[in-house]
Amino acid sequence: MKYLFLFLGVLLGSELVFGSEIWIPLFNGKDLSGWKANADPGAFSVKDGVLTAHATHPKNRGHLFTVDRSGELRRFANFELVVEARGEENSNSGIFFHTDMETRDGVLHLKNGYEIQLNSTKKEKRKTGSLYDVADLSESPVDETEWFTIRIRVEGKRIRAWINDTQTVDYTEPENPVRKPQRAGRLLRKGGGAIALQAHDNESTFYFRSIRIRPLS
Repeated sequence: MKYLFLFLGVLLGSELVFGSEIWIPLFNGKDLSGWKANADPGAFSVKDGVLTAHATHPKNRGHLFTVDRSGELRRFANFELVVEARGEENSNSGIFFHTDMETRDGVLHLKNGYEIQLNSTKKEKRKTGSLYDVADLSESPVDETEWFTIRIRVEGKRIRAWINDTQTVDYTEPENPVRKPQRAGRLLRKGGGAIALQAHDNESTFYFRSIRIRPLS
């Protein structure tokens, strides 16, 4: 019987315990508590335990950030993040980390942090599982219209990501990374940054559920 409890997730306050690992749920399945949009708040909604990201206007691109109870950004440095997602056909989205609300052109593009791409469109060549514009994939490892799991692990300067059981990223940020001018903020920060979900455009819809994070020492 004792071995059974090693594999059961037990809800303890705001933490989930799976075996000896402590996970923090970032999405409660009911509302957007613990999240804050920088633009287009109407792009994000919750129904039946699912968080939907769908921009309300062609020129909008909203991002939803992790925040604490005071409304300040909730930052994570070293962590393992697990998210279940799926998208409609021909849809684009992304999961940002080590980011903040600063933008480089109005509200469309986040200036800082990294993005794991979620993309089922033909137009966008960087496919699901890419570390956007740093380590890109030309083919997606999954059918995005079916629920799949994204796992992101950041330890020091190393970033790894998996889509279901397929590793898509193993990148170590160099001492002086070379970036395009518009990607100059694509860096890991000592103090960490927020997690953010993207509502890319009003023709794209992505759904998220079971968002949880495990801080690493």
